[in-house]
Amino acid sequence: MSEATVYLVDDDAAIRDALALLLSLKGMRAQVYANAEDFLGAHRPDWRGCLLTDLRMPGLSGLDLQRELRQRGSELPVVVLTAHGDVGTARAALKAGAFDFLEKPVDDQLLVDVLGHAIAHDAELHRSASERTRVLERLSRLTPREREVLQLLSQGLQNREIATQLQISPRTVEVYKARMMEKLDCRTLADVIRVGLMQEGAAAAAGP
Repeated sequence: MSEATVYLVDDDAAIRDALALLLSLKGMRAQVYANAEDFLGAHRPDWRGCLLTDLRMPGLSGLDLQRELRQRGSELPVVVLTAHGDVGTARAALKAGAFDFLEKPVDDQLLVDVLGHAIAHDAELHRSASERTRVLERLSRLTPREREVLQLLSQGLQNREIATQLQISPRTVEVYKARMMEKLDCRTLADVIRVGLMQEGAAAAAGP
């Protein structure tokens, strides 16, 4: 289900049917589950869209479901449906990374708006992750010297300063710079700086 989908988890069949009908009328694709366990059993890492889950359910609660997804590394946005007396718990869900929470009975248009924002958020996360993957793949093509030039450029050094630091000529710096920009598909210095910062972030995440 790579197509954006609202994954609806609620133990109340009447609510599931009503919400699924509403979403279909609003042009949203929905997939329904009667409990958290069924959803987790079917869940795949490549699912796109968002999760709309009841908070209180037999077995795993909505908060338990959210925690399990995070443990699996899922970034699927979670919208929690809650009764008025559950607001404190819903706030805990927000602190744990939930996208939003809505009180029952929920206004139809508010629900659709929140789910639309959650799906857009998921799409942006997916786009950013895909871009990082592409950039890191391009970075792997660089020679050690080209990586050094990239790092120093992203730190704001000029060609002559880079030449002095690396003990090469400014002309040689230009050659390395041109090759590096071609391999990274960078057209401007701003592009180079963005990639350089991403390289630094990846190195920091990898640790010593």
